[in-house]
Amino acid sequence: MTTALPVVGRNALAGRSVVVKVPATTANLGPGFDTLGLALAHYDHLQVEVTDESGVFVEVHGVGAGEVPTDESNLVVRAIAHTFAAYGIPLPGLKLVAENVIPHGRGMGSSGAAIVSGIMAAKGLLEGIVEIDSDALLVLATEMEGHPDNVAPALFGGLTIAWMTPEGPKHKKLMVHRGVSPMVFVPVHAMSTALARSLQPESVPHEDAVFNLSRSALLIAALIQSPELLLAATEDKLHQSYRAAAMPETNRLITLLREHGFAAVVSGAGPSILVLASDPGQRLVAADLVARTSETPWETLMLAVDFKGATVIRTDA
Repeated sequence: MTTALPVVGRNALAGRSVVVKVPATTANLGPGFDTLGLALAHYDHLQVEVTDESGVFVEVHGVGAGEVPTDESNLVVRAIAHTFAAYGIPLPGLKLVAENVIPHGRGMGSSGAAIVSGIMAAKGLLEGIVEIDSDALLVLATEMEGHPDNVAPALFGGLTIAWMTPEGPKHKKLMVHRGVSPMVFVPVHAMSTALARSLQPESVPHEDAVFNLSRSALLIAALIQSPELLLAATEDKLHQSYRAAAMPETNRLITLLREHGFAAVVSGAGPSILVLASDPGQRLVAADLVARTSETPWETLMLAVDFKGATVIRTDA
């Protein structure tokens, strides 16, 4: 990671402000547990400006308003502070205004998006003082999130393959076939990622591991070249069945959708459902099926793949 200049005083940052845009993400995509992620065109926005006063002021609109912390414990603030600390730069006074649309606790990467928002805000505020490259961004985000499968697509967009090495997290971005049309069914209830992960066994049968290896390889081909293979490519034996009891309606609807030929999987840790349709028209049929058969309310999000990833713009210039 690049080192900072020896001394950066508050005056060097005075008056700086940035606007950040970060996409929602969906991880796993069925068989690609903790490895595959996809950026979705559904965005949180963040404005950050350096103030003359010490401390932070946080204003949250939309999702999480009145619920998430508005002090230094706010996840976005912690991500900014983490980035500044990594380069040995004191955190200045800050004002943050967050406009959130990514659902919290629904398997659409809200915590990853918050972390990436903060890191990208820090990158923009430190422009010309330190330059934070893409490798460093992924390292910083993974240090906070614990794994790179959500933060990689949030940072870089598109379909990402993420993996860990002794030197740190790595990623490869791939472009998705234009026929792939994602949609997400979002329930009213949340799901704890920690709870979902606690349901995973420490080991799995050898044949299940081989099964998922084949489907993960097929899924890459389906997403970038052959969308007609998505139903077979999204089969999984490593994680979804173990978590099914914790989200029975999610499991029931995924089973129903797949019986009708839709490539439906748990989005991230759930309880949202991701459908990877092979053309936009399929999504209307899937939405009608869920509306007719669901036992609880679900919000339907018909989304595009985000190919750009997180962006930051200096607004003080």
